[in-house]
Amino acid sequence: MSLRIGKISYWHVHAWDYTKQSEAHPDTDITAVWDEDQERGRKAAEQLGVPFYDSLADLLASDIDAVIVDAPTKMHRDVIIQAARAGKHIFTEKVLAPTLQEALEIVKAVEEYGVKLTVSLPRLNDGYTLTIQRVLNQGLLGKVTQVRVRLSHNGALAGWLPEHFYSLEDCLGGALIDLGCHPMYLTRLFLGEEPTDVTAQYGYVTGKAVEDNAVSILSTWSGAVGIVEAGFVNACSPFTIEVHGTEGSLLYGTPEAKLLLCTTRQEEGQAWEELPLLPDRESAFEQWVSHIQHNTTADENIGIALELTKLMEASNRSVTEQRLIRLDELARE
Repeated sequence: MSLRIGKISYWHVHAWDYTKQSEAHPDTDITAVWDEDQERGRKAAEQLGVPFYDSLADLLASDIDAVIVDAPTKMHRDVIIQAARAGKHIFTEKVLAPTLQEALEIVKAVEEYGVKLTVSLPRLNDGYTLTIQRVLNQGLLGKVTQVRVRLSHNGALAGWLPEHFYSLEDCLGGALIDLGCHPMYLTRLFLGEEPTDVTAQYGYVTGKAVEDNAVSILSTWSGAVGIVEAGFVNACSPFTIEVHGTEGSLLYGTPEAKLLLCTTRQEEGQAWEELPLLPDRESAFEQWVSHIQHNTTADENIGIALELTKLMEASNRSVTEQRLIRLDELARE
């Protein structure tokens, strides 16, 4: 029997992407829609040929099994906790929440009511990520000393991002909390250790209410440094990963989608070599459905999502308070 899914909002730019993933999956069907913007929600429901609910409570009281959450970031805690209390499994767009406290409240509710949560962190499942992790596990770079990941596009210049993506009230941030989520969780993953503190700088090239140009620097006890870069104002900026260590370096996307390795631990000496990429693993959406079907939990995914929220909150606070933010400050609050 297919899982009946309620779609909670079409606010996010990826909302229709997840709709298509659900339509393509043999075991899921979107059967209802709620949206904080009723006009947008009614149009989506009509397009899908499913009922639109004026009330979120009514949607959650219906015969759906699960929800896909694409509501504004500021609504995540309230919407997701309501869904958990209603016994509905939850797939949500990143970030899980804008603050660590809200994210922890979400996870507590998910555990209390026994529902399955998965957060969309898609680049964790890409072949280049899996290949880089394998190289790091093999020790070919020695001790990691620096990770840099950059992701940027020209959405604020070309006008294809929806205007509500520049609302500080709804989004609680701009380029970093949206696009920068991907380089943030990848940088944390490749560092291999939890950062101790964060320093961030934001730029406002187009004069929007939210940043459209951002850098966040993660420091660690070992001395390794993570550099996270994101922007909405770059026409030709490739997605780029650099991982450097005491015994070698990895480069991806400079600018071709190739993974290059140079290491002193190879017999032939120091030379750049292109590595074949491992195949992508199943998507976050497919993993979520599997967790529901097999009564398993997305422990790794949720752990990374919590750390992502913590690093995003620290970055925003660093800019607002104009200082370095220690991550243990957040843990104490």
